[in-house]
Amino acid sequence: MINPFKKTYTHREQSLFVFLTKIPLFSELNYKELSLFLPHMHERKFEQNEVVFFRNDPSHALYLLKKGEVSLNLDLDEEFETLTTVQPGVALGESCLLNDTNRLLNAFVSSETAEFYVIPQDNIFNIFDGNMKVKAKMLESLSKIYNDYNSNLFKAYKSSMGFFNLSQLYKR
Repeated sequence: MINPFKKTYTHREQSLFVFLTKIPLFSELNYKELSLFLPHMHERKFEQNEVVFFRNDPSHALYLLKKGEVSLNLDLDEEFETLTTVQPGVALGESCLLNDTNRLLNAFVSSETAEFYVIPQDNIFNIFDGNMKVKAKMLESLSKIYNDYNSNLFKAYKSSMGFFNLSQLYKR
């Protein structure tokens, strides 16, 4: 039986939901929970070699790559070492889900152009304040992402035969 009181969504909203659910940070949220983010998703376009953000910049927004390609790199002295290149359907700057954090990497557009949905941190925190279940689901997803990063770091350390000092990871 069809529920006549159930919220219906436009084709555009449904397309955005499909896009969001493919991104690990949002994958555990239902359409009602995802709909909280829609009014705060601002479209932004960047040109090739344009900086999305620099390492150590404050994490004030979440960037969801809609089109294009972005290079994530680390600056070492005056050089940049590319760590990876990401494709559409990836969230960049997920540390903005945490208070008082800075970017860990640099992000540059490596394709001719790149299009993003940008969600300001203040809007995310406002959603979290009114929806603890959404906050819990997204922070759990963030924990899984960071756990994967740590796992990959340990694998890299083992495969490099210990050529860097892993104990530095645990210094405070």
